[in-house]
Amino acid sequence: MKKAILISSATAMLMVGGIAIAAPGDRGMRADTNGDGTISRAEMTKSLESRFAKMDVNGDGQLSKEDRAAKQAERFAKKDANGDGELSPAEIEAARAAHKADRFARMDKDGNGKLSQEEAQAMRGKRGGHHMRGDKEMRGKRGGHGMAMMRQADTNGDMKISKAEFTAAAMSRFDQADSNKDGKLTKEERQAAWQARRAGWDKNKRGG
Repeated sequence: MKKAILISSATAMLMVGGIAIAAPGDRGMRADTNGDGTISRAEMTKSLESRFAKMDVNGDGQLSKEDRAAKQAERFAKKDANGDGELSPAEIEAARAAHKADRFARMDKDGNGKLSQEEAQAMRGKRGGHHMRGDKEMRGKRGGHGMAMMRQADTNGDMKISKAEFTAAAMSRFDQADSNKDGKLTKEERQAAWQARRAGWDKNKRGG
């Protein structure tokens, strides 16, 4: 039970950290730093290094439940504007508005204060994607898969994920999604990999 709890606490860090390369929408394409519409291995490696550094809150070179707890505390403190240790309805609403504005700014790539049709579709995809869509069923699928990913990444079984383990697991996902083996991921390859993973979840749920 203790190991399951530790695995669960680190699952979100893994999912955000880039192992879930094939997530829907354009979130994963942030690694495309040269804007050519694909993610190279070099771009992915650089993105992973940046993400790991942000998630390793205590700077010990490991992702653990302590990092997760510290990150949650940091997010709470950011929302708790008056520092009273509680979130008022006004503070919650302000945090939501700030998040929405930040999301809009990220999607408004040309900075003109308006979203093109493509940008608006991408934003709707992020808001209505699998992680916000609905349902306990989908969250359960993602949680179960995330726990499996955690176990696979934690190759030495210490219930922590080192930078080497984190990178190796993410690049394994990258190679699986790179269907033509050209060392780059297109949006289409990411979407295809995501659909294949969803099919696998459905099959496992049916016991097939």
